[in-house]
Amino acid sequence: MTDSANSIEARDIAYHMHPVVNLRKYEKTGGLVIERGDGIYVYDNTGKRYIEGLAGLWSVALGFGEKRLAEVAKAQMEKLPYYHSFNYKVNGPSVDLAELLIKLAPVPMSKVHFTSSGSEANDLVVKMVWYRSNSLGKPEKKKIIGRIKGYHGVTIASASITGLPANHKSFDLPLDRMVHTSCPSYTHFAEAGETEEAFTARMLKDLEDLILEQGPETIAAFWGEPVIGAGGVLVPPKGYWEGVQTILKKYDILLVADEVICGFGRTGKMFACETYNITPDVMVTSKQISSSYMPLSAILMNDAFYQPIADESERIGVFAHGFTASGHPVATAVGLENLKIILERDLVGNVARLESTFLAGLAKLAEHPLAQSSRGVGLLGALELKPWDDQPAGAAALAVATQLQEEGVIIRNIAEAICFCPPMIITAEQIEEMFAIVRVALDKVLAAREAGEK
Repeated sequence: MTDSANSIEARDIAYHMHPVVNLRKYEKTGGLVIERGDGIYVYDNTGKRYIEGLAGLWSVALGFGEKRLAEVAKAQMEKLPYYHSFNYKVNGPSVDLAELLIKLAPVPMSKVHFTSSGSEANDLVVKMVWYRSNSLGKPEKKKIIGRIKGYHGVTIASASITGLPANHKSFDLPLDRMVHTSCPSYTHFAEAGETEEAFTARMLKDLEDLILEQGPETIAAFWGEPVIGAGGVLVPPKGYWEGVQTILKKYDILLVADEVICGFGRTGKMFACETYNITPDVMVTSKQISSSYMPLSAILMNDAFYQPIADESERIGVFAHGFTASGHPVATAVGLENLKIILERDLVGNVARLESTFLAGLAKLAEHPLAQSSRGVGLLGALELKPWDDQPAGAAALAVATQLQEEGVIIRNIAEAICFCPPMIITAEQIEEMFAIVRVALDKVLAAREAGEK
């Protein structure tokens, strides 16, 4: 850290409160200052280069420094830098992007509503689910099922559906309308000798038992990421999504697919719902919709979801919800251009073509003495490490992630895993480069641990 009181590091500590950190620790250590980006690489303020192995926050599909997005943002700012979508107003980029999203949707969808983040979008869908139940004359049908280790955001409602304890502790969450079913991670929760098929059957039984215990007439919707992302890249077991959908249809429960991390090509299909044959009533998208160059999210809903909401707005006189930045013209212009680039450059195909290279590289790393398994789909993956019995949970993954940053690769450690989600523009050679550095980091952590045990 620079000693000068006027350095960016010193001013950051003095004035800037950060998310997802131990705030007292941050006051002592500060953070890594990222100054610029180029392709799959970012550079800190000393000029050191890093492979961004998590695409920022699972989101920078096009990599860093895509000039077309900067040019579109500049042009839109000069033409119409802002306008709202309240009170029967609209702007062109929002209409164009909504039209493209409906065309790209994996199942028939009716309308698109724009917000600025996945958290906001999930929060609004909760409100719309409740609004819809009231329209249908079912005021008791308000409960929402999330999953343990699922992640849907950090607003009061979306954090309540999230199934991660850190997002609940000391925030007085979850809300009492939110309940959680089992986490479908065969890697973490299979019983001794349990086959994948038997595990799936148990997960489905847990879900149906919860529905019956709560009362099907009280449950409005089920939220799920096709692949659980921030919970540790947890890939669903065979038959899971088919079984979930059968149960939800049986009890008239809506399915909300959270595609915030897996949408727009991450799994080798445009949407992960295609990868796992999911037919949702609502899809929540964000992150890769604009490569996070602008804050943007989009809710896609089918006609059966939309029509009762429209009816209720007519009965009441207004759909009394809106954000200042909903359908922001610069954000939607950037999102539209971003999706055009993904389509023009066949980046979804690039993910599909590189999947075997990526997963094989992870599997090879799983042979390392510190590791025990790997998992993934498309360009979304995790390396599960062996826990250190003499250290707190997650210590091994934290040590490897810390060493990786030192070596020039940024990833995310979650529980006992290190997780990867590189920009979709990555090449096979760059994947090999990234994993070669991971092996170096694993070797150095192992050597340090062995030396400490002597």
